[in-house]
Formats: sequence, C-alpha cells, structure tokens
Amino acid sequence: MDSRIITILRELMAANTPLTSEYLANLNQVTSRTTREDVKHLDELLAGNGASIQPIRGKGYLLETPDEQKFRKFLQEVLEDETEDDQSIPNLPEERTAYLIKRLLLAEGYLKLDDLADEMHISKSTIQNDLRSAKKILGKYGISLEKRPNYGLKVSGSELKLRFCMSEYLFDRSEEVGYGMLNAQLSSIAKEDLTAIWQIIMNQIKENDITLSDIAINNLFIHIAIAYKRIKSGYHISLFKKELQDIIGQKEYDVAKKIVDKAETELNVIFPEAEIAYIAIHLLGTKMLNQTNDKEKAMEQMMEEDVYKLTMSAVGKMEEKLHLGIKQDQELIISLGLHLKPAINRYKYGMNIRNPMLDDIKANYPLAFEAGIIVGLALEEHTGVKIDENEIGYLALHIGAAIERRKLKTGPKRCLVVCASGMGSAQLLLYKIKSKFGQKVEVAGTTEYYKLHEADFDEIDFVVSSIPIPDELPVPVIEVNTILGENDLKKIEGHVNDNNKSVYELFRKDLIFFDQALDTKEEVLAFFEEVLREKGLVGNTFIDALREREAVAPTAFGNLVAVPHPITPQSTETFLSFCILRKPIEWADKRVQFVCLLSVAKDSTEDLQSMYDILGKVIDDPGVVQRLLKTKTYEEFMKIIINSH
Repeated sequence: MDSRIITILRELMAANTPLTSEYLANLNQVTSRTTREDVKHLDELLAGNGASIQPIRGKGYLLETPDEQKFRKFLQEVLEDETEDDQSIPNLPEERTAYLIKRLLLAEGYLKLDDLADEMHISKSTIQNDLRSAKKILGKYGISLEKRPNYGLKVSGSELKLRFCMSEYLFDRSEEVGYGMLNAQLSSIAKEDLTAIWQIIMNQIKENDITLSDIAINNLFIHIAIAYKRIKSGYHISLFKKELQDIIGQKEYDVAKKIVDKAETELNVIFPEAEIAYIAIHLLGTKMLNQTNDKEKAMEQMMEEDVYKLTMSAVGKMEEKLHLGIKQDQELIISLGLHLKPAINRYKYGMNIRNPMLDDIKANYPLAFEAGIIVGLALEEHTGVKIDENEIGYLALHIGAAIERRKLKTGPKRCLVVCASGMGSAQLLLYKIKSKFGQKVEVAGTTEYYKLHEADFDEIDFVVSSIPIPDELPVPVIEVNTILGENDLKKIEGHVNDNNKSVYELFRKDLIFFDQALDTKEEVLAFFEEVLREKGLVGNTFIDALREREAVAPTAFGNLVAVPHPITPQSTETFLSFCILRKPIEWADKRVQFVCLLSVAKDSTEDLQSMYDILGKVIDDPGVVQRLLKTKTYEEFMKIIINSH
C-alpha cells in the first residue's frame, strides 16, 4: 500500500464527517482525479476486510466499518507489511528527507548521490533538493555532511549528536513499549540481545528503586541499544573531563554502572567510562518523584532553591503576559519544578527529547502551548540554551492541567434579574436565561428596580435588567428586552465568558479575506501586515513579532490550518483576521490553506478561552475546514463557525 493510500486511509479513519476529494488531493499534493482513483483502489483493498468507503453526494467520502474486528486485523497486516517492506520507496518530500537521513546515519562509509537517486527512483535535481532539507535537519543536531570527490557523502559530528539524531530517525516512539518498537532497519541487532537490554533496564530500575515514566524507559532503552550497535562498530562518545566528574558524583552513575556491568556480561561488549556517564545522564534527565500526598514535603525534598526561584520567575512571566489566573496553583508550581529539575540536566548535555504528542498538544491546547513558549523563553534566559518545541509541548501539558483545574473551581456565573414591576416578566427572563445557558449561569434571584438598593452584590457577577438603571452598581449591568432576542443573548454570553463582548464579535467582516492568491508563508504574513496597518490595528514592529513567533515553533497545525500570532502582544485591542488561500502553500513542514491571524491586546485581562475553544474545534475538524475553504461571503463563513461550536 503506497503512502498516498495510507494518508487517505488515515484521514478517513480520523474524520467523523465526509472528506472531499479536493481536501485529500491537497494533502497528497495530487489532482482530485488521482485522488478519486486512489480512493477507488483503497475501497477495493477494503472489500472483504470489514470496511468500505461510501461516497456521499455533494459532501465527499466516508469510511464505514461494519465489521470492526475484521477491519482491525486488516490494519495490523498493513502495518506489518509496511515495517517489513524494505523496498517501499518514499513519495513525499518529507518522507524522502527522512529516508535520506536514515540512510546517511546508518551508512558505514560514504554514499554516492547518483546511487541514492537510483535507489529512490528520483532525479539528481530532486535528490539535491531533498538533501538541502536533510542538511538543515542534521544541522539542528550539530551534524554536518562531509563531501569527498569520487566517494560521496558521509555524516560528520560527535558521537553524542549522531546518537541523538539516530534515536529520532531510526525509531518510531509512538509504538508500544519494549524492543518491538525498534525499527526493522536496525535488524543487525539480534532480537535476543534487545530482549536482554530491556530486561537489564527493568531489573535495575526495580532493584534500585528508581521511578521512570514509560517514555523515559523507552528513551533509555533506545539509547543503550544504539550505544551497543555503535560500540560494536568501533565508535565511542566523548565527554569533557569536568562534565564526567560532575556525573560520576551522582547516585544515578552507580545505577548506570550496574546496568552496564550486566550488559557487558550478557552482550560480551565493553562500555567505556564515557558511555556509562552517558546512560547516567538519561537517568538524571528522566528522574521522577514517587507519587505522594504530601505536596509541601515533596516541594522541600525535590525543589532546590534555584529551581524553585526559576519556576516562580517563569510562571510570573507567563501570568504577566497571558493573565491565566493560575500563578497561585501550588500543583502547577510543584509539577513544573519537578519537571524542570531533570530538564535542566537534559539542556546541559544537549538532550532535547522528542515529544510524540506535540502535534496533538498544539492543536488541542493552543493557549497552554503559548504559555509554554513564554515559560520556555524564561528558561532560555536562565540556561542560555535554546528550548525546542518538543520541550515546550511537555511544559504545556503541566500548564494545560492547571487551566483545566481553574475551570473546575470557578463554577457558574451568578446574575441578578431586575424588572420594573411584576414577577411575570422577571420569571420570563429567568427561564429564558436558564434554558439558554444551563449550568453556565446561576440566577441568584429576581428583584424590582425600587428594591435594588437592598440587594447584596458580594456573590453577584452581573445584573440583567429589562429597564435602564441610572445608579452606579458594583457589577456590570446588561440591559435587555423582556422578550430576549438574539442580540440580548449575545450580550449575556459575553459576560458568561468573562468578556465584555460576545466571542463572535471578534469575527469581524472587514478582517476576513476570501480566495487570496498568495504563494508563500512570507507573502501571507506581509499581506496581513499591510491590511492591518491600513486599518490602524498594528504598528511597524508587528511582522517582526510574527516572524519571531514562527522561529520558536511554526504555527501550522496540520489539517491545512495555520494560526500565526506575535510572540508578545502588539495591538491595543484583541482581534482575529482570516485569510482563505486559493490553493495550499508550504508552511514549515505542513500544507496550509486556511490562515487565522490572532492578536491579543497588550495588558489584556480578557478570558479568551471561548475563542480558543472555537479555534480548537476548527483546527481539529477536517470537515469544518473544508466547508470554510469553500465560503465566499462573511454570512456563509459565520454560519459554519457558529454551527461548529
């Protein structure tokens, strides 16, 4: 099954609404006609395997699985074929780049470009383009390509850096824990040797009472397996003498020594001292605290003064910029502190670990991810080391949990209903509010205007009144009609969402641009800057702030969506601006056609969670994106946004 078919199957499995051939064609960078042929071929493959693809007139394709068990068996066979099939040739540019990186990292000597081009069935010019991408990626790991006339290319860099790069590109860490996760391309390591390494790690962790997460154990296993292969090939890593001394003094070094002693006996190989120190770094870099109910004691035990100060400083900067209301969350401070203690060890030795959940975190927790970037920048200031987006993703998980905790604690908004006289109209307002907002709003009571001075406003968030109230009250007053209309409900909704206006008011007609013929990310950003400056919404530094944010972590989320925004607030008001492109463009490593620019006001105290919820639903739903891409008017656009929420 080729990669285009797999992409289509993966997309159809993930979607709960039909997907059009145009959408699938954009993902695979082929024509709709080719996609229709691919879908037909896929449907033939699924026949008799518990599934089929149903064409829905005017809407696209929907995957149906009447026999889940049979379909699951089919998927297992497909995945087994994919990992066993060494002859499969990569199609997409990013696949070819990954393939090149794997080949270069695994090569014993030089590789000729012509041979690689023949092997991949591509032209010399295509492979040179792919090689440029591969060089960029390898450069991030501190690895260069050494070129020798008549010999070809060879990777060049410290064993430490090569090891990390291999761990990223030779393994799929999303698979199950254990030696089964090793990529078939390292089949030169015998299965029994891998089993032995796994058992040694598990036994030593248990014996020495070390608590590691699953991903930490996976990382350790992967790196010992690579160390074993590289030592057998005659390669060793080297650490500076001072770094070595720092590590030897740690308890984790003793545990690493025990792991190595067992491995040497079982595998008949000698690990140099630097290799033992390297394994100790993994134990230092993934150390976790046993679960405890005594949080204060945990703080005392695990958070040295400098880590505590760093945590508080980073959380303070996050709160100052985003006003999330979670600065005092003790659980957040402890969890971030415990995360940062081993993380600082990782930064020190250049060990930024991969985060297999990164795309999901960016798509589902955009606000927490932004907060993670601010915390990451504070850490960069402290450590002098660039914190990459994998690490930011892990920080965002802790912050996202704190945001969810705050939501649980806030409870419903409380309002007081005021009318001129007579309980009839007040009751009508009360029931309408209850039916519309449910548990989000608690109506504390109703009162006539002349009794308003007797009311206790301590537990009241806002007042809903069917008559003008000239008096100055300690809470906001929303003036509505007795028979609540759509505009009245939107006014109330704004206050329910901790905002002075309805979230839908952020979707301005004059800031939505349809059918734009722009070809690059830079053109899109320049377009936004020009139209927003014309409207007096942004100043001269706006586009630089957008570029700065893109440099930290690209804002393309997959599903043809990108949400660019400045790294620090640049505008005096919060706004959204949308640009629907005529055709998809390259945005970092993803395809993008729907661009939503977000700008939050300086010193904003707005709670923008509702807006992030709406954007999250759009980012996550291919069906909604497809429908939005076809819109030509503001009315069509808003109807889809409102219905999707």
